[in-house]
Amino acid sequence: IHIQLQEDITSLQEVRINAGYYSVKEKERTGSIARITAKEIETQPVTNVLATMQGRMAGVSISQTTGAPGGGFNVQIRGINSLRAEGNSPLYIVDGVPYNSQSLGDSQTSGAILAGTFSPLNSINPSDIASIEVLKDADATAIYGSRGANGVILITTKRGIGGQTKLSIHSYSSIGKVTTGMKMMNTGEYLKMRKEAFANDGITSYPANAYDINGTWDKTRYTDWRKELIGNTAFFNNLQATLSGGSTSTQYLISGTYHKETTVFPGDDHYNKAMVHSNLTHRSDDEKFNVNLSVSYSNNKNTIKASDLTSQVYKLAPNAPSLYKDDGSLNWENGTFQNPLANSLSQYENNTANLIANSVIAYKLSPNLEFKTSLGYNDSQLKETRTTPSTIYNPIYGVTRASATLLLNNGTRNSWIIEPQINWTNQWSENTLSILLGSTFQSEKSDRYSILGTGFASNSLINSLGAATTLRVTNNQISEYRYQAFFGRINYSLKDKYIINLTGRRDGSSRFGLGNRFAGFGAVGAAWLFSNEDFVVRHTPWLNFGKLRGSYGTTGSDQIGDY
Repeated sequence: IHIQLQEDITSLQEVRINAGYYSVKEKERTGSIARITAKEIETQPVTNVLATMQGRMAGVSISQTTGAPGGGFNVQIRGINSLRAEGNSPLYIVDGVPYNSQSLGDSQTSGAILAGTFSPLNSINPSDIASIEVLKDADATAIYGSRGANGVILITTKRGIGGQTKLSIHSYSSIGKVTTGMKMMNTGEYLKMRKEAFANDGITSYPANAYDINGTWDKTRYTDWRKELIGNTAFFNNLQATLSGGSTSTQYLISGTYHKETTVFPGDDHYNKAMVHSNLTHRSDDEKFNVNLSVSYSNNKNTIKASDLTSQVYKLAPNAPSLYKDDGSLNWENGTFQNPLANSLSQYENNTANLIANSVIAYKLSPNLEFKTSLGYNDSQLKETRTTPSTIYNPIYGVTRASATLLLNNGTRNSWIIEPQINWTNQWSENTLSILLGSTFQSEKSDRYSILGTGFASNSLINSLGAATTLRVTNNQISEYRYQAFFGRINYSLKDKYIINLTGRRDGSSRFGLGNRFAGFGAVGAAWLFSNEDFVVRHTPWLNFGKLRGSYGTTGSDQIGDY
């Protein structure tokens, strides 16, 4: 028996790109769409989906708002489009379900280091993602109408693969340290600089509050505050187990992930999350009926303290007193020292739970005609707690237990979406024509409630809202958002060389006034695959692929807030 193997390389035209309501061959797309796959995502030990995209896509700028675990990200696709700071976020679609990226957190509760910006996208496990597509130009985003002006990020999770049942376990651990920083003066250099500063001002008698130089603090003492305040080692641990398999008609996948990380700050602050993802796909024997069900659930817990100690590293004198007394309590040095760890006595806890469910049901009415309906549901729950005992204040101020506070913030958001679609495709001679028609019906409700309790008889009762003498509602928002749209797409290809793509959408959003509630959006895109021309093939054999494309259209943004 003679066997000869031939190398099979996936060619460019066989790679299909998710464009939202349809997929297109990479070679034939007329819009600007960037893409990364699980191959690039799985190699990055990160906890947020957005971190996997940093530096990998042209025109997509992603930056962290804070380096603390669970913090948020700023995402800009082709620059800023709105004067409103909160009006530049792209539209996120997870398995066909719109995902609200606005945090339910409260800046007063979460404190300075998180400032209410922790990202809801932390609830999506990067290891469960199959691909991420970013739609950037008018041709790609116009089909999303009044929600596409800031770009669209499409997240597709993994599905099961038919065959023998497989169990895979993936685990990693890593450490984090602060490796760089400004060079700091030692005590001798610092005191010399302080003396020179006073001399330059003609001051010979040091002020009473200049504790570092007037003899109140030990002039021979030296502390490396970078080591004391941000010198800890952060630990990252991740464990994931995935079970998948099935037959040629039915495939399944279920995975569970647990992640924990700590910080470089003193104390036991940590960020934990547990996630479960499942997917079930079934296709009938005659290949006419197809159904896909995807469900993801996550639970996060964050106990990061309020203040960022990094700034204190560069403010404290090198001969400042020690942080703790001999008995382990915080040292205030007889009221002369503002201890940077005072906020460590303030406890913070953030608990979030998120559920994303999507079902796609499709039926082929004929070989060229398919009817499909996408049903999605998203539910987010948030509970924040911050306690501030009177002991966080310098005793010199005489703050009593009556000033202790308890701040609670609860938020809920749930939404559903229904998108029926019909798709017709026909080929004849050297022509290919595809027509897509669909509609969108979406509803979202949000509820946020924050309350402040003060005046506790004892710091030990600070966790009980009923023990507070004064209660004050600091925030109460209940809002509802409704959205309805009709969209369509016509794509025509001639000889696999000349392609034209027309998209349109008619949107209605409850966020706009009656006179402007509905608007139309559209785009036209065209592409010429000149590498398929005979004269190019004959005269430029070195050219494998060449294409010219362009598009023009209108998109919009309804990120103006409800009501």
